[in-house]
Amino acid sequence: MSLLQILALSLLINGVFFIIAATLRTDVFTDITYSLTFAVLAGVLLAFAPVRGVLQFATAGAVLAWALRLGGYLFYRILRIKVDHRFDDKRNSFVKFGSFWLLQAVSVWVIMLPVYGLLSTGVSLTPAALVPGLAVFLAGLALETAADAQKFAFKSRPESKGEFMSAGVWSYSRHPNYFGEMLVWWGIALPGAFAFRGLEFLYFLGPVFITLLLIFVSGIPLLEKEADRKWGEREDYREYKR
Repeated sequence: MSLLQILALSLLINGVFFIIAATLRTDVFTDITYSLTFAVLAGVLLAFAPVRGVLQFATAGAVLAWALRLGGYLFYRILRIKVDHRFDDKRNSFVKFGSFWLLQAVSVWVIMLPVYGLLSTGVSLTPAALVPGLAVFLAGLALETAADAQKFAFKSRPESKGEFMSAGVWSYSRHPNYFGEMLVWWGIALPGAFAFRGLEFLYFLGPVFITLLLIFVSGIPLLEKEADRKWGEREDYREYKR
């Protein structure tokens, strides 16, 4: 499959669920579609891979494991909380809501660039060459899993209402889940250092994109602004930030 076909498939999946979400005016499908798109693209790329060896199965398997973990968690969470307040100013606007879904579809495509490269070029690597990437991936997956579980348990306790999370892995980082997310995608892409040649190294734009997106655009800046609004005047929060 070509990159344009993969983009078209990502747009199709998100387009279908956007229509459902916009019609029902619900947030239930938004995050689960994000994970589902990764899983479907990984499965399709593996099915059409010219070579299906250890590298290809390991790469697709890593994406599927990540998607299953994140998708399951986000779907369970939205069923509990019912509403995602990120969309309060978008849900009733076809253009604003649709723009988010379009950005989501394109983002998945960009993040999947190294996966496309590893599964479509027919490269074979020894299992030993996969060890560094696998180690980084597993570290990231473990970190974001722990971070999500700890924060979900914290926010589920009535006494935590209005408080900020600063225990567990959150005592070391204000955004350990995002750090884990970055590690996941760098770990998946890392075998490309041994497999890619010439312009194929542009496939590393995938992990670069998700890293820059989380640090400077839609991840950390939004949460930092909201946290400062809630707790910026509290000395304990300022000490936590320090």
